[in-house]
Amino acid sequence: MSPRRGKVRAEGGNPMFLEDLQKRFADMQSKAGVQAVFGDPIQLDGRTVIPVASVQYGFGMGGGTGPGKDKDTEAPGGGGGGGGVRIEPIALIEAVDGTIRVRPIINVTKIVAIGAFVVAWAVFWGTRTARAIAARR
Repeated sequence: MSPRRGKVRAEGGNPMFLEDLQKRFADMQSKAGVQAVFGDPIQLDGRTVIPVASVQYGFGMGGGTGPGKDKDTEAPGGGGGGGGVRIEPIALIEAVDGTIRVRPIINVTKIVAIGAFVVAWAVFWGTRTARAIAARR
């Protein structure tokens, strides 16, 4: 076995990067559980407030080998992967005197970004239409 392969492979022939990625994936799943979606209840002035979040996570990995330079040596190998977690607050659940209300949290940044996109789109097509009409005259 070549020294390069010795560093990539763990005992028993299992690739170390797969074990590491599985460990990271398990850690990511534990952080993206129900505790992340529904926060701890907060008592405030006779009210109970529970924060609510949207939790999204993704994971991907890949690997492969290519042709070796010499037929006598092992083919080079490679692989990798990654993942991520996104947690965004979306609402507050408020309980007051037996009445429960859900108060959504509005993400103003998204609204402004969408508005800017729509304005840019309208300016682009308005300019293009005006140029097309001017070219016909």
